[in-house]
Order: sequence, then C-alpha cells, then structure tokens
Amino acid sequence: MSESSSSWGSARAPGHARRLHGALVLLLLIALLLMGLGGSMHTRMLALGEQIWPGYYSLDPGAEAPSCETDVDIDKRVQEELSADEEEDPFGLGGGGPSEKQLRRSIESNVERCRDRHEQYEANQERITPVLVAYKTVERGMAEWLTDNRSLSTYLFIMLLGFGAATAAFANHHISIRPPINRVDWMLAEGGQLVVNLLMVYSLYNHLGNLMDTPDTGRLQALQKAWIAMFTILAGINLLRLFSMPSDLPRGKFRISSPLAIPLYCWMGVMGYLYFSSGGNWDTVGLGVYLNQLTKHASLFVNIGLYVFVGMMLKQTTIPQRLLAVVHPWQLPPATLASLVIFATAFPTAFTGASGIFILAVGGTVYDELRRAGAGRQLSLATTAMSGSLGVVLNPCLLIVVVAALNKEVTTGELFGWGFWVFILSAILFTLMVTRSEKEWRPRASDSRVAVRQSLRAFKPLIPDVILITVMVFLFWLALGMKFNEFTAPIILPIIMMALVALDYDGGGSRLMGTSRRIALGAGESAVHVGALLTLIGLSMTVGGVLERSHVIAGLFPAEADSVVLVVMALMVMLTIIGMFMDPFAAVVLVSATIAQPAIGLGVDPLHFWVMTIVAFELGYLTPPVALNHLLTRQVVGVKEALVPEPEAPNLYRRFQRLILPLMVMGLTLILVALVPLLFYG
Repeated sequence: MSESSSSWGSARAPGHARRLHGALVLLLLIALLLMGLGGSMHTRMLALGEQIWPGYYSLDPGAEAPSCETDVDIDKRVQEELSADEEEDPFGLGGGGPSEKQLRRSIESNVERCRDRHEQYEANQERITPVLVAYKTVERGMAEWLTDNRSLSTYLFIMLLGFGAATAAFANHHISIRPPINRVDWMLAEGGQLVVNLLMVYSLYNHLGNLMDTPDTGRLQALQKAWIAMFTILAGINLLRLFSMPSDLPRGKFRISSPLAIPLYCWMGVMGYLYFSSGGNWDTVGLGVYLNQLTKHASLFVNIGLYVFVGMMLKQTTIPQRLLAVVHPWQLPPATLASLVIFATAFPTAFTGASGIFILAVGGTVYDELRRAGAGRQLSLATTAMSGSLGVVLNPCLLIVVVAALNKEVTTGELFGWGFWVFILSAILFTLMVTRSEKEWRPRASDSRVAVRQSLRAFKPLIPDVILITVMVFLFWLALGMKFNEFTAPIILPIIMMALVALDYDGGGSRLMGTSRRIALGAGESAVHVGALLTLIGLSMTVGGVLERSHVIAGLFPAEADSVVLVVMALMVMLTIIGMFMDPFAAVVLVSATIAQPAIGLGVDPLHFWVMTIVAFELGYLTPPVALNHLLTRQVVGVKEALVPEPEAPNLYRRFQRLILPLMVMGLTLILVALVPLLFYG
C-alpha cells in the first residue's frame, strides 16, 4: 500500500479517469521515446540508403544540371583573358599577370572539371527511381523535423514534470517526512506548496524580465513562460485543495512535528528564497535561474522519467513474483533471503536508473516476500530500503552516466568497473552482518535434489521473457544499429518492458485491451513518481545554488593541503551530509560545480573521488533526518506498517534495525572505499 493510499486526501478517481490520465502520460513518454529514437533512426536510414544506392549522399532528385559550359573555344578564351589583363593594367605596373601557358592550362582544367560534373549529373539522374525519390523524401523529412524540433524534447520534459507534479499534488504524494494526518497538517502541506509555487512564479517572472533586456535569448524566454505556466497551475491546485480538505479529516492541533508534513521541496524552495532575497543581484531571480539547470540538462533528466516508467512497467508484470518463486523451494531463512535479495536486486536497480525508482517499483514485493519467510519487520524494512542502494554503481545506472557527462576526468567504463567491486564489498558486508545477527542461515529444504527440480520447474515460465528480451535487444542492433549500453538503455528498456507486459498478460478478454490498460495504469503511476522526484530535484538545484554562491564549500578547501588523508576524511563527512538532504542527481550537479575540481586539485584521484561520492550519497539517502530511501520504502509499504516497532525488542539494535543496519553497512563501505585507495597513492 502506498503512502498516498493510506493518507488523507488521496483521490480515488473513477476507472475511466485513471485510464485517461495514464493515456496522456503514455503519449508524452512515447513522444520522448520517439525523440530519442529519431537520431538513431535517421542515421540508420542514411546507412541503409548508402547500402542500397551506393553514393546515396550525392543522389539528389531535385538537383539541377551544372551551369558551366563544356563547349569552349580555348584559344579564343585565352586571348580574351590576356586582353582583359592588359586593359586592367595598361602600364604594366602590376608586375605581370599569368602567362599564356598558365591561362591555357587553367582554362583546360576548368573545362575538364565541368565535363566531369556533367557526366556525374547525367549518371546520377539515370539512377534516380521513384523508390529512391520516396525514400529520400522520408529521410530528408526526418532530418528537417529533427533539426527544427531540437528543443521539443525540453518542452515535452516540462509538460511531463508539470503533469506529474499536478498529479502528485492531487494524490497527496509529494515526498515529505510524514503525511498529513489532520487539518493542521493539511493546511501546512498545501499552504507550503502554494507559497513555494508562487515564489517560483515570481522569481521566473523576474528572470524573464531580465532576459527580455538581453539580445538573442528568445528560446530562454519561451522556456521561462512554460515554467511560469506550470507553477501557476500548480499554485491553483494548491489553492483549491487548501479550501477543500476532506470532511472526515480530524481537526488536530499544531505540534512540533506538524511542519514535517510539508513536502521536502517546499523547505528547499523557502531556503533558497531566503538566501537569495538577503541581498545582491539575485534576490528575485535566484530560484528561477537554478531551476533552469533542469532544462539545461533536460536530455539527462528526461531519462529519469523513462526509467521511472520502466520501474512501473516492471510493477505491472509478475516477473518479480516469478523470480522469487524460483527460490521458494529452498525455504531460505530470513538472513539468507535478505542477503539474496540484496545481491539479486542490485542488477534491476541499475536498469531502473536509481535506487529510489527500484524501491517504488518492487519494494512492496520484496517486503512482503521477506515477511512471508519469517523476517522481522525491522529487517524487512532495512532490506527493502537497501534493495535499491547497491546497484547504483552497476552498468547501466543513469547516475553514473550523469557523473561522466558532467566530469571529463572519468568515464563510465572506469566508474562501472570499480563500481562492481564496491557492490561486491557492500553486499558481502551486509551478508556478514545479517547472518551474524540472525544466526540461522542454512536453507531449510530437506532434500536439495527436490529443491533443484522445483526451482528449475519454477524457472520455466521465465524462459519466454528471457527470449523476448534477447530478441528485442538484437532487433534494436540489427534495425537501428543501437547496441544496448548505458546510453541507449533509457530508450530501449521502456519498449522492452511494454513488450514484457503484453507477454505477461494472462487475464480474460482481449490481450490488446488488457495490455493497454496495464500500460496506461503503469504510465499513470509513473506520472505521480516522476512529478514527486523531478520537483524535488528541481528545488534541490536551488539548494545547490545557495551552497555554490555562499562559497561555504569553497571555503572549506584551502589552496594547499598537508595531507590527502585529511582531505578525504573531510570529503566523506561533507558528501554524506549533502546526500542526506539532496536528491542524488541534483547533488551530482552541485558537487561537479563546486567540490570536484578543488578536491582533485588537492591530490584526490578523480576516479577515487567519484566512486567515494556515489557511496557517500547512498549512505546519505539512508541517514536520518531525511533518509530518502526510507521515505520511499514507507510509501510502498504503508505508513502504519513502516512505523510499528518490533515487539519485545531485546536491545536497541533490534528495535531500530531498519535504520542501524543500513548505516553500519554503507558506513563501513564508505570508510573502506575512501581510505584503502590512499594506500596506493604515489
């Protein structure tokens, strides 16, 4: 059960409204997919055209015959050129022009080239057929469309974010420390969103006014208008909901914990506005300027939306349940199952883009399976929160792609190479700690041979899925020349997942209609999570702006350092704190702009720095007071279930295992990742 379904004010739209909502989001996602595929499709069309018609690039159905002459009296032309030279310089003061021999050679060469051009033109015209004309028309039309609509994906991104944010507002699904549970909480949550959305409109309006006084900013002005329209609509939604709270919502009283119901993005927006309004030239435009970093890197953040869609499509299949059915015959005890989950879920996490997305997709399934196996509530919550943490260093995780895109000192290959060993280290640490605390770790199956046969039998239903994935990856390579890697995964995976949803359908009625409903439902869920995540990322950018312009971070780095060890230890603390309060993607942008270069200048190896940064971020996402991964776990498990204490807990560790276990694993991983490489520094 999600948080929105367990909190007040969660709208339950009629079935047709949900389907319409999902269909609109699906159209936006398909448009983004087509934009992503457009470049590859055009490149493939050019290559295919060259294979079918050698010299395809020079075949132009609309070409005109060369205007130069081939029938030239060379002797006469030479004399004309000589006469012209004498008329221009009657006294011979120019030092003499070309000789008659040089003129003749030049004219003959020009005539020869002209004959070649005519021959080439006639040869090309003979090869032009109606099929070529039709193919060329489509290919050129696609090229022109891609050229004319380069900025279309940015506007589609804003539309997706705006639609998602509006959906999250109506569903009461924006990320907060806790949901509103009474009328006071409701007013604080809706009022906070209203204030911040109006502040964004005010800042963007002033930023637009500055751009109007700056030449050649037409495109930026149009983007500001789109942002202003989006935040105005969001403010209208908050105003409407502020005065239309549910009638059965308890009155309640203001408590110290009441402000925790205000979404996190509101706190970030207020913090940014208070800083920028304290003085300087950025007092009215700071929020808007830093929000525009989303559109500056729109191609990267679009992929977040596509990866969320992948996660929600995975949720619409029975693949997670069928995978877990493979291990059921072994009757694994809680400790062993939790360790297996940590190892196994790291790889789908990499394919869904980030840890939070995977938790939203299958966190509920992971939690229920652990509870079914007899795991305590605290261990189940800890494992669910960590199930998305260890895969962020594996190929093709989007977070690593963003790091490499913003920092030329490292490559995705290097980061993924070292990331694999970081994953192995952290997973082994988790296994050792869990098995030590839970004691029992051997499988309970009485006959291993029977268990093997049952596992193989359970794996059979997964074979069609494996075949489908393999065939589609091959077809993408064959048809579009797209190899599956970290750069093409955001485009290929959504299409594969929709095909898997179609293959997975076993309900009654039309397969086409049933599949369409499930895809639309997944797209609708995607909108909610995309809106919540991207809004948080956008306002995290403003926090990054505060840290950047206040020079707080720069002030922590001296021009020289006596010890790289001290620098690395300071970085460990600083990066973890950033991860505690900022979304990972916004945090990467901030660190790239402020911390990375000073740290590298003080002697920290770039690859070491970024691997350490990613691990520190993951530790931050598991560390209170925010603990983003725990908040997302609560959303998929349910507030009541997540906050129930373990009955008769014998000690502090058992009572708060959901918090302490992840901190121990990721904290020790960070210490080893940060300090051990220093032993190998020159």
